[in-house]
Amino acid sequence: MHPRDQTIFALSSGRAPSAIAVVRVSGSQAGLVLTTLAGSQPAPRQASRRLLRDGAGQPIDDAVVLWFPGPASATGEDVAEFHVHGGRAVLAALLAAISLIPNTRAAEPGEFTRRAFENGKLDLTEAEGLDDLIHADTDRQRRQALRQLQGLLGDRARDWRERIIEASALIEAGIDFSDEGDVPAELRAPAVKAIKALHDEITEVLAAQGHSERLRDGLVVAIAGEPNVGKSTLINQLSRREVAIVSPYAGTTRDVIEVQLDLDGYPVTVIDTAGIRETDDPVEQEGVRRARARAEDADLVLWLVEGGRAVDPGAMQSLVKSGPGRDQSGGSIWIVRNKIDLGEAEDVGSDVEFGISARRGDGVPNLIDALVKFAAEFFGTIEGALVTRARQRDLLRRASDSLRRSLELVEDGEELAAEELRAAAYALGRLLGRVDVEDVLGAIFQKFCIGK
Repeated sequence: MHPRDQTIFALSSGRAPSAIAVVRVSGSQAGLVLTTLAGSQPAPRQASRRLLRDGAGQPIDDAVVLWFPGPASATGEDVAEFHVHGGRAVLAALLAAISLIPNTRAAEPGEFTRRAFENGKLDLTEAEGLDDLIHADTDRQRRQALRQLQGLLGDRARDWRERIIEASALIEAGIDFSDEGDVPAELRAPAVKAIKALHDEITEVLAAQGHSERLRDGLVVAIAGEPNVGKSTLINQLSRREVAIVSPYAGTTRDVIEVQLDLDGYPVTVIDTAGIRETDDPVEQEGVRRARARAEDADLVLWLVEGGRAVDPGAMQSLVKSGPGRDQSGGSIWIVRNKIDLGEAEDVGSDVEFGISARRGDGVPNLIDALVKFAAEFFGTIEGALVTRARQRDLLRRASDSLRRSLELVEDGEELAAEELRAAAYALGRLLGRVDVEDVLGAIFQKFCIGK
């Protein structure tokens, strides 16, 4: 039997031990599994208390079972659920009993969701939204993922694809009636109007400001500067816990330390790097190299300097070449003057300079407020964002380009315009996962947890 025809099972709740654990079964043998272990099938979609027994008749657990006959189920197949006590021994006995039933096997990561996709229960954008929802760490990530799961982009893409097919039908009808005088021109005009409207809509979505697809990964902020200026103290202050060793000796931080923060719902990764300086120590040299590499890739660099000291433009520009403010590649750098509690701080007269005491916390709330504002501007308006992944943006751009070319070609020949319309519809079909997406399915679903 082909693996896709086998019945799959997995623990779908949290790791044992737990109060309750949920084991899901999906496939043609789900009813047999339920009958074998619970004695009979309960009424569809009604919870029923049963004593589960293995194939030898030995009791496993006093459980609650549910039966969802396909296609009215989460996967579109017959689905059974066992709600048992979440002890490791209970789960081991239950999973072992299920595995002894013919044509059943343990599910692979994301296989339940993949079967739901293949059975038309959700499109690929909704599956991606589900994956994002599972991995959401902040409230803004959760809300964006939930909108995708509810079909925010998928519904629009289906509508666009249907309208492209309708316009293509008009163009191709004009080709069929090319010997009927003015018939092609009469059909071409409404098709061109529809294509232009579609192109404008998709272009508007692509042109929307913001980095909504970056919300999944978060903003990257690197704390950099010379040794012993308080970088590790600042990251401890931002994370409100001791994540980095603080020492009066220069060169204490040798490797890159990362902390995940939730700033007003925005996911932010803060990086504490080794002090930037020339050194003969090979281990510290490697730390400096890694610090430079991470800071160069960061969306924002906080350049720490002791309050009364002058900023070394050479060291700072090696990370962000245009200095304070925004550089040509889109990264930014802020000067943060530390140790103001020692009375050494200069006046901070720039909106990219801050005075703080990383040890006492003075000025840190203002810095955090500025980080939240920066994140809001960086991600833009995400409440109505349609595009949340680079894959989605690439396919929408392909569709837009094909629509533009069809408008350019329609006067010269309907055949070429019709071909570009087919390419646009194909790109949207790939976006939804309805045509030729086998190469991306594995990459998407293997990131899911087992049992989902």
